[in-house]
Amino acid sequence: MKVKEVKVLNEKEKKKIVTIVGICLLVFILFLSSFRTIKSGQVGIKVRFGKVVNSKLHDGVNFKAPFVEKIVKMNVQVQKVEVETSSASKDLQDVNMMLAVNYRIDAKKATDLYKNVGTKYEEVVLQPAIQESIKAVTSKYTAEELITHRSEVSNGCMKELENKVKKYGIVVDNFNITNFSFSTEFNKAIEEKQIAEQKVLTAKQELEKEKIEAEKKVVKAEAEKKANELKQQTLTDNIIKEKFIEKWNGELPKVSGSNSIIDIDGLIK
Repeated sequence: MKVKEVKVLNEKEKKKIVTIVGICLLVFILFLSSFRTIKSGQVGIKVRFGKVVNSKLHDGVNFKAPFVEKIVKMNVQVQKVEVETSSASKDLQDVNMMLAVNYRIDAKKATDLYKNVGTKYEEVVLQPAIQESIKAVTSKYTAEELITHRSEVSNGCMKELENKVKKYGIVVDNFNITNFSFSTEFNKAIEEKQIAEQKVLTAKQELEKEKIEAEKKVVKAEAEKKANELKQQTLTDNIIKEKFIEKWNGELPKVSGSNSIIDIDGLIK
């Protein structure tokens, strides 16, 4: 039986194979790093050595020079940021609030936002602007008004915020105050005030009820008085008629002259 000989590679051949494999791997890596995918709802900005060279990249796969260029993605969809903050009311009450803001990046200004601020725009621009806006608005209202005019306060904060961030290309879609909280002392004072107001309201209701009852009694008394007067008058008329009938002898009174008067009293007596 003939044994097949196995060829053993020498060092030179081994190095050649390793070099070829390394080159192929490098080419493959370069190929992969030459493309970047931009999803729908994103804006791509091509940067070369820190300088923006193309700000009109479209959705899909985009080419870039490997190791020299990079593609920065900017989200232009509606985003949400939640901020917990505290401020002072017009009557110097401490107010703690939880805020929720919906915003988005104007696609036409995304490049300018990246140039001027970078990708940390939420931390650098948006959150500080929210803090300033809420403090500016809450200082115009008392603590009670912040509760009773909640929608008005939210709208005011939204306008303040829009004025602060629109120059950066940030659009505010909604501003919500999700929670208010005050000091224990203030909450107690509010509770006591509500109790006092409820007592006053109850007293007014009782007074009104008593007034109505009194008016009913007056009306009833007047009605009874009129009824009695009418009854008395009716009884008097009937008595007079009865006495007249009892005294009448059946003969009509004799009268003479046109001005003669029948003496009924005489008949009754």
